[in-house]
Amino acid sequence: MSRQRTRDTEPELVLRRELHRRGLRYRVEYPVPVNPRRSIDIAFVGIRLADCVDGCFWHGCPAHATWPMTNSQWWRDKIEANRNRDQDTDRLLREHGWESLRLWEHEVATAADRVQVAHTRRRLELQRGAASPAARRPRCSGSQPLSARSVRCLTPVVK
Repeated sequence: MSRQRTRDTEPELVLRRELHRRGLRYRVEYPVPVNPRRSIDIAFVGIRLADCVDGCFWHGCPAHATWPMTNSQWWRDKIEANRNRDQDTDRLLREHGWESLRLWEHEVATAADRVQVAHTRRRLELQRGAASPAARRPRCSGSQPLSARSVRCLTPVVK
């Protein structure tokens, strides 16, 4: 299993090429907030949209999952642990204001459309929410608002 690719898999590359072709810019292998040992496959940091491309075998796709006959209990535990970790990662992302989008490797043909729709919807939601003064205020470390003095220090002086 150590030789299995964890990043830059063929489905990820196909999706990233299509998103880039459509003009969407993203970060690759972005660390999950609070748990840097986990990563987001394709992250739109500005709008907090996380796209994870899951393999049908490794994450137990309901349509294409196969259960090995040899050492079957170990594999079932392994795949169930992957599913539980995915759910925990989604929970962590939600708690920190991120929207998570899980994509199966067999959905790559239509995944770019789903990502673009989610990207547009998320961007519009944030623009509507940015109308309130609290939403426009800069934040420090993602959770605490900066003081008024700190905001003045960060504001560039225009002469």
